[in-house]
Amino acid sequence: MPWNGNQDDPRRRLLIKALAAGLFSSAVVSRVASAQALGARPAPLPPGKSIYRLEGEVVVNGQPATLDTQIAASATIETGKNSEAVYVVGESAFIQRSDSQVTLETNESNSMIVSGTQLLTGKILSVFPSGRPVRMTTKNASIGIRGTGVYMESDPEQTYFCTCYGTADIVAASDPTSRETVMSRQHDRPLYILAAEQPGQNIRAAPFINHTDQELALIEALVGRSPPFVFPSDNYLRPRRPY
Repeated sequence: MPWNGNQDDPRRRLLIKALAAGLFSSAVVSRVASAQALGARPAPLPPGKSIYRLEGEVVVNGQPATLDTQIAASATIETGKNSEAVYVVGESAFIQRSDSQVTLETNESNSMIVSGTQLLTGKILSVFPSGRPVRMTTKNASIGIRGTGVYMESDPEQTYFCTCYGTADIVAASDPTSRETVMSRQHDRPLYILAAEQPGQNIRAAPFINHTDQELALIEALVGRSPPFVFPSDNYLRPRRPY
């Protein structure tokens, strides 16, 4: 995993802007997305719809995904090279980057309530409803959150984790003495969670990389919410944080 913020190419930046603006044709965007006016606030997905946008190769529970695929809170979602999925499960929403495998978990009788995620590999931006606890895990980290927006990257050597807003309790999987509670208003303390350092030294400060306030505003809007930081309600085009 790179230690800088230049990992994603300019093509993805243009895709993000077009996604928020509703510029993709109906061949690659749901009817809801394509109806959005330029720069307008995206609307929540209608009942029975899970996917806002697909790009490239996306598989849900072993089957190729379409815009009509429904995703429950026990699904496994995989994206291929140069692929991306933007989707909603109940009151939670996600942007899953390329080459990523995520398994959602639920311990509720309602199959649309996400209570956990396992990021086996790759990158994902997530938002969850206020007050609901979620356990997020990677090979190197175990993270408890409650009603937050978070960005996470996972590879065999380390996990990158940004508490975009809210509170997160972070523990290194290989070293329970490496733990930290982060209370963030706006990306205040991104972290690397490692596996091979000395006890108590497996959590380190990290830079802000590979996600934007504009993306958070987009997926919060898909579930009818807004981020807690100031973001103009009529402008979903301009990132509020640099790459």
